Amino acid sequence: MAPRRSPLPVRLLSVATAALLAGTVSPAPAGAVPTARVQASGTTVATTGFRPVDIPGDGVVLKANVIAPAPAGRYPALVFPSSWGMNDAEYLAQASALAAHGYVVVSYTPRGWWLSGGEIDTAGPKDMADLSKVIDWTIANTAADPTRIGAAGVSYGAGISLLGSAFDRRIRVVAMLSGWTDLVYSLYGDSTRHKQSVGLLTVAAAGAGHIGPDLAGVMADFAANRNVDQIIAWAKVRSAKTYIDKINANRPAVLIANAWGDTIFAPNQLADFYGRLTTPKRLELRPGDHATAELTGLMGLDNAAWTSLRRWFDQYLAGVDTGVTREAPVQIQPLNAPAEARSSWSALNSSTRRYGLGRIRLLDGTGSLGGKPTAGWSKTIPTDLDTTADGGVMLLTNGAAGFTGQQPQILLPTVNRAWAGVWMSAPSATPLRVRGIPTLHLELTGTTAQGTVVAYLYDLDPLGNAKLVTHAPVSWLGGKPGSRTVDLGLSATAYDMPAGHSLALVVDSVDPLYFDENAPLGSITIAGGSYLDVPLK
Repeated sequence: MAPRRSPLPVRLLSVATAALLAGTVSPAPAGAVPTARVQASGTTVATTGFRPVDIPGDGVVLKANVIAPAPAGRYPALVFPSSWGMNDAEYLAQASALAAHGYVVVSYTPRGWWLSGGEIDTAGPKDMADLSKVIDWTIANTAADPTRIGAAGVSYGAGISLLGSAFDRRIRVVAMLSGWTDLVYSLYGDSTRHKQSVGLLTVAAAGAGHIGPDLAGVMADFAANRNVDQIIAWAKVRSAKTYIDKINANRPAVLIANAWGDTIFAPNQLADFYGRLTTPKRLELRPGDHATAELTGLMGLDNAAWTSLRRWFDQYLAGVDTGVTREAPVQIQPLNAPAEARSSWSALNSSTRRYGLGRIRLLDGTGSLGGKPTAGWSKTIPTDLDTTADGGVMLLTNGAAGFTGQQPQILLPTVNRAWAGVWMSAPSATPLRVRGIPTLHLELTGTTAQGTVVAYLYDLDPLGNAKLVTHAPVSWLGGKPGSRTVDLGLSATAYDMPAGHSLALVVDSVDPLYFDENAPLGSITIAGGSYLDVPLK
């Protein structure tokens, strides 16, 4: 049987934190107990230490650990469901710090993972019932103030926490780090199946989880590209977007934090959800890939995402004025520029510039990018040949960029013009500050009933070095062969292109990150009237 505490190297916790495991946690004392406040920044209280506990879930036993402040009193409480493939040891470092700050913290392993009972429910109804049971247990067995309950997590734990706020009104505050709001978009963004991300999740489930027939069927159908309508219905049940009205009615304060380059839960879905959210809210986006922005915090190091989480809970759960209510609710760290604050997502940019795609030159196989869209030209690309333009390797490519500050880069001349369409703008006389979701409109001719193209937007310097600003795939499924229009929202981004550089657009048909819907030995023709809209600050 798998050990309860996993030696996962990416998220190893410090020896000092692990040494805290020797303590005990007492039930909430009977009778009137004074309400305790969280500690001021820089001060701490003694804690009980960690104690592993078994919590009765909805018909299963959930493995968990709990830590709390040692002084008597009622404290705000935080519940942390662990991430996909992880267990309740994931949050030891942060739980210890939060307990010393004045919180009761209960971390638990969701059903179907490691030694928790049952089968993986993928944030479904059983997971929602389990979360409520964990809250019941926390109120009954710790010094938790039942009026001050929060839920938070990374990735899977983040999604469970946000979804839970739709079904349990006791959750007053949520912090969702690297989570999702629309699982349909995460699986089938722009009608394109995400290969590497779902593949990694499948491997993790097989290695550390108990997969039941429901999830096994979904995984098999996704890989075989069948029963798509059933998978979409299954995913909608597990999407906070489906329950936005319930969340708004319950009015939890919601912090959403993610990375621009998240290859599992791309940020476009978060922008849409954030715009529809009417509760106290905050949206933060940083460089990196899935869960990389929170990684050092899980190892006990100073971390901006976890600092923000603590400020959010202090403000809305503990009643401490941290200043967040006086700050702009949209906080972004661009890929290569200082941090910025905006009053709303729409305020991220002030204008949109249209770049028409022009005729491909015979001399260098490159077309012009800029001005009004022009007609009378076409560019044909094969359906089964990849180029040097790609989105990289999930977690590694954008994760490394988040830590180094250097975007993935290629030499644009190495992109085979016979296999891709390449368009390049004139050098910009002033810096271009790209902010938001660039959109690409393609006029296609000679298409089959289904197919895929992938678009990449680069910052091109005078020497031919091209840094990836954003990218996305788009597929069309069904319909008649022939001409069609495709509109694609590239992944949201914030990037400053220096003066003297050019924008470069590459369109090909294959990327290792995604399944494509192209027939072998076929072709796709991009025609005049196509254009790129770039949101600018």
